[in-house]
Amino acid sequence: MANQKTDVIRIANCSGYYGDKLSAAREMVEGGPIDILTGDYLAELTMSILYAKQRKNPEEGYVGTFLKQVEDVLETCLAKGIKIVSNAGGLNPQGMADEIAAIAERLGLKCNIAYIDGDNLVPRLNELMKAGETFTNIDTGKALNQTNYKPATANAYLGGWGIKKALDEGADIVIAPRVTDAAVVLGPAAWKFNWQRDDFDSLAGAVAAGHLIECGAQVCGGNYAFFEEVPSFRNVGYPIAEIESDGSFTITKHPGTGGLVSVGTVTAQLLYEINSPAYVNPDVISHFDSLKIEQVGEDRVRISECRGSPPPKTHKVCLNIMGGFKNSMEILLTGLQIERKAEIFTDSLFHLLGGREQFDDISVDLIRSDKDDAQRNEEAFATLRISVKSGDPKLAGRLFSAKIIELALANFPGFTGRSAPTSGGPFIIHWPALINSQHITEKVHINGTCYDIQPSSVQELKQVPAFTNNMKLPPSQDSELVEIFFGELFGTRSGDKGGSANIGVWAKDMSSYSWLYHTLTIEKLIELLPDTAPFRIERFELPNIKSLNFMIHGILGEGVAANDRIDGQAKTMGEYLRSRKILVPKSLKQNGGH
Repeated sequence: MANQKTDVIRIANCSGYYGDKLSAAREMVEGGPIDILTGDYLAELTMSILYAKQRKNPEEGYVGTFLKQVEDVLETCLAKGIKIVSNAGGLNPQGMADEIAAIAERLGLKCNIAYIDGDNLVPRLNELMKAGETFTNIDTGKALNQTNYKPATANAYLGGWGIKKALDEGADIVIAPRVTDAAVVLGPAAWKFNWQRDDFDSLAGAVAAGHLIECGAQVCGGNYAFFEEVPSFRNVGYPIAEIESDGSFTITKHPGTGGLVSVGTVTAQLLYEINSPAYVNPDVISHFDSLKIEQVGEDRVRISECRGSPPPKTHKVCLNIMGGFKNSMEILLTGLQIERKAEIFTDSLFHLLGGREQFDDISVDLIRSDKDDAQRNEEAFATLRISVKSGDPKLAGRLFSAKIIELALANFPGFTGRSAPTSGGPFIIHWPALINSQHITEKVHINGTCYDIQPSSVQELKQVPAFTNNMKLPPSQDSELVEIFFGELFGTRSGDKGGSANIGVWAKDMSSYSWLYHTLTIEKLIELLPDTAPFRIERFELPNIKSLNFMIHGILGEGVAANDRIDGQAKTMGEYLRSRKILVPKSLKQNGGH
């Protein structure tokens, strides 16, 4: 049974992305006691999807599937006193609030709905740039005014204090726009315990809790590296954070659900899509290298001792820019002389298209999945993937596809396409930037009143030193080495951070971590993953949870919507690392190998 103490707030998450399990909201509300139902829908890619929807219908721009979830649970939530807090408002939180009000009226229910805005900077861009804001791309270092780009969207990542204010004013439902992923947890926790702006350690704990449950089932065993530890993947549970007054919390799930909540699943999710262990939010910096993780029961993991420090003077801004048009096609190459076949085809194609210089960008990738001694026709295939970008929709559209088809009977032997020809389409560049927080005001709308909420960084706050973890580890003394797959000993979790990717790596015991700490340098990572060599890589250490985190800058180009990688969000990079062979001390293999 869930903890029945009144000095905790139980915050449940029913969505990790736009398109997640629709029935999860009802299952979280009916599966056991909770106080807050949250959902996170706004991955960076989602903002561009919502923009496309709003272009077709100006009254949209929000996550429409959330309305179905609200309709499913609204009556039960009101009866049980469960508050609903979500960022599903996207680009149009007012529109979503109006739709929810219509649902409530249709169901004969009375509820108090608040919505938040103030994140949309598009109408203010010229004014802000005149005030000195450069909107310099965090990944590339290029200022926005050094380009001819006109952003389609520009949204500041708001914090949790607007959500707290809405709940203070009696909101049953709070519809947020582009807030940080952790804000939908921090706001309700701050409301429950009446935390102040400088309760940094408590706030830092709530940010950690928010980060852990933001991706729904992932912290409950979904996508877990040691997946064979998970008892069942049928009906994997969604997470609940039971947050205490000091910011400590327990991650759990409803009884009777599949999946697993363990130190490992929590560690994996803590490492997901982070940069430095100093996890920056507009309300507090949460130091993930300070916290303690411990198993306290079946499917119950407690996180404590998280340290916080004052927030930065800036807010992050997500800009989405119409980057032109792109198209791509995949061709199968089979059998002998694969590289020569690819060379001949590529040369012929761009000759027909008038030369490579016709395009703004070209990506040609030969993917060698063929085997020398194939036992099936399908095992003799390699894939040639060609992608082009251009400001001319015709050049990157049907013309590109048509010229590929023209070569079908006039080029290398065994020609066949792996993907169908398309007309291509527009692509969106993700442009992350920072803005001085003095330009940001959250606006909370409830009961016909608008409240202005100023960022913490522009207020007078107590100053505390940032936490630093100075733990040093002795190197292993075992000189006898054996070869194993990296993943036999170590777990990984990877993902995208704009144009960059992160790979978090963790060990299960301190002796394995000591070896990892001293051996998996940046140079060793490049040796294991040679395709990362062209990129700048940073290594961060989290000895408190026996982990390392690597940031690979620029490997995802201009973001998931613009890059041409098969795995545009770097979800597979961790498993790629786990498949590599390494030499480790024999004692580690004996003690921890699977």
